[in-house]
Amino acid sequence: MHTLDNYDFTGKKVIMRVDFNVPLNDKFEVTDDTRIRAALPSIKKILEKGGALVLMSHLGRPKEGPENKFSLKHVVPRLSELLGKPVKFADDCIGNKTLEMKKNLQPEEVLLLENLRFHKEEQKGDEDFSGKLAEGADVYVNDAFGTAHRAHASTTIVVKFFPNDSMFGYLIKSELESMDKVLHQSEKPFTAVMGGAKVSDKILIIENFLEKVDNLIIGGGMTYTFIRAQGGKTGASLCEEDKLDLALDLIKKAGEKGVNLLLPPDNIAADQFDNNANTRVTKSDEIPDGWMGLDIGPETIKTFSDVIEKSKTILWNGPMGVFEMENFQNGTVSIAKAISKATGAGAFSLVGGGDSVAAVNKYNLADKVSYVSTGGGAMLEYMEGKELPGIKAIRG
Repeated sequence: MHTLDNYDFTGKKVIMRVDFNVPLNDKFEVTDDTRIRAALPSIKKILEKGGALVLMSHLGRPKEGPENKFSLKHVVPRLSELLGKPVKFADDCIGNKTLEMKKNLQPEEVLLLENLRFHKEEQKGDEDFSGKLAEGADVYVNDAFGTAHRAHASTTIVVKFFPNDSMFGYLIKSELESMDKVLHQSEKPFTAVMGGAKVSDKILIIENFLEKVDNLIIGGGMTYTFIRAQGGKTGASLCEEDKLDLALDLIKKAGEKGVNLLLPPDNIAADQFDNNANTRVTKSDEIPDGWMGLDIGPETIKTFSDVIEKSKTILWNGPMGVFEMENFQNGTVSIAKAISKATGAGAFSLVGGGDSVAAVNKYNLADKVSYVSTGGGAMLEYMEGKELPGIKAIRG
């Protein structure tokens, strides 16, 4: 299989799918350039090896064709700054003018195309549109892990036009290596930490992990569906009433497989969903009427941290509470610190999913864990055991 390291890019036109779906402020400045930085190693490698590089990406969810607030031209200044060279911009991703710009692009030059999603055909996976994207290029590189679970024109269908010249960039390569390490080469004890609001979002990944993990830690809003299912009092906490049987079934399966399933023994309950609400520590199954659990409590932090710090492989997906509010962030911070500590002692830790990634970045712990995944939905689907179209198209 071709890789960036073994392929000769000299004099080649390379089209690369990147994930520049970055947040912009009201002045259209990039406020978080993590995803741009993640693509830099692949970009630099292709340029060093004499390739002329065309970049394509989506940004946001434009509904009806082009909109200024979703234009990738806003990304050009930051990208140019990070690359240390001017980046050219095409105000459409297809068409004669864009094709002309591609053809005139010289080795070591970079051209960014306008937002792919300004055309409905991108998300439909339209073959004719994919052909237009491929036009004028010799090689296809996919380095957009965040969209690898979608069979879109630029991530999957376009590969057909490069039967012998398509490959992954460094970002996808490292994402796959990290996930495969957790899925297939995990050292024991293996602990999965699952948080977030809903059990329904995480059912498939939990079921897949019951085959692999020693410990399954549950935190966040989904805790209360498990606790209510076992007859606990959860007050006004988040609860998926229609998933109580499912929660009981998962508890039973964990028992049958010898997995240590940990639910929070205590929590921080609040009388309203507000940073300035009245709070008290309660047992997780004894929350007073009208009160809701918004973070894990001190006993839970200790129990969870002990298990995490003894682990050799850790996957973390989803916060332990409403960490966006300062008074309910302690649980999430503490778990992030325990994972960092375990990593420092030699464990392999993979953090993924938007909120967990936001948390490690917020507490400056991203470099204290082994790997931070850039693809929320794509990571979940891969971890659920699904084949991702964007990966399969190249892996075959």
